[in-house]
Amino acid sequence: MPPARHTDLERALAEAARVAQRAPSAFNTQPWRWQVRARTLELRRDPGRQLIPADPEGHQLLLSCGAALHHARLALAAAGRLVDVSRLPDPDLLARLDVHGRTEPDPWVRRLRGAIPARHTDRRPFGPTPVNPIALAHLQAAARAEDTGLCVLPDGQVPTLAQAAAAAAAAERADPAYRAMAARWTGRPPGSEDGVPPGTAVRPGPHRVPVRDYTPGADEAAGAGLPPVGGPAQGGVLAAGSGDDRGTAYAILHGPGDGPHDWLRAGEALSAVLLTAVTEGLASSPMTDVLEVPEASGLVRGLLPDSGDVPYLVLRIGVAVEPDAPPPTPRRRPGSVLGFGFGFGC
Repeated sequence: MPPARHTDLERALAEAARVAQRAPSAFNTQPWRWQVRARTLELRRDPGRQLIPADPEGHQLLLSCGAALHHARLALAAAGRLVDVSRLPDPDLLARLDVHGRTEPDPWVRRLRGAIPARHTDRRPFGPTPVNPIALAHLQAAARAEDTGLCVLPDGQVPTLAQAAAAAAAAERADPAYRAMAARWTGRPPGSEDGVPPGTAVRPGPHRVPVRDYTPGADEAAGAGLPPVGGPAQGGVLAAGSGDDRGTAYAILHGPGDGPHDWLRAGEALSAVLLTAVTEGLASSPMTDVLEVPEASGLVRGLLPDSGDVPYLVLRIGVAVEPDAPPPTPRRRPGSVLGFGFGFGC
């Protein structure tokens, strides 16, 4: 937190940036930076954290930053701050949040803000209980409120999505640049503030649609009696659990636009949907790998009701069967992503 020399409003803006650190991001890269300036909070991308082999156009980076923006918006609104949001006001700035007054917080906003610490990416197979259609409708409404569509796939389309996921996985396993990138972000030493620790990945299980393998070689190591991938200090790979995944729902965030504004808004919708899922008692995990390979992305696009729309991200949604949440992923220190005035550091 900032020292006492800052105003109450500056401290509220800094707290919003701290809350935004809990936003989901591809490979937990957290590719954003925040700047507090008197009555405004500015969001910028951190280009050094772009996953070039998987995300050459920076779409996933914008999704991640959009999710962080939505988290910050919620934090300020739940604290009773009236905020105007300017998106992409100049080429170097993704968003500016201008505070212009106080108000009584909306109870629903407070509930979503309260869901932020409880949200976790859960890659384990979910249970056999189907997702309540009313809950799915609430998720779709949350996406629409952020100018983004959420298409829930009927069961008959899930095999095509599984085909897309398998094609993407095969193509990326054969790509040395992708493998090097994945190794960089999954092989972080203990105590790292970013990346995907092995303890938050999951062993293969009965997924209706394959999930990304964040620990290639884990099963081979276990079969050979070797230590867990990542070593004992990182706890090894998360067990798949007892879920059979039969009740899992799959949905695609989508929209007509393919520009930076559209991808940023899709990230805000992603945050809104994931937090709404928490309030509905649902578990979830985003899937970006199915859109990282042209062949797979084309299959996903063909699942949309309007073939001219752009698929931004796929979501797994279901009822968790394990009593414990997955281990939390690490987060960068506020001082490494937050600056005041024209400098960085708290």
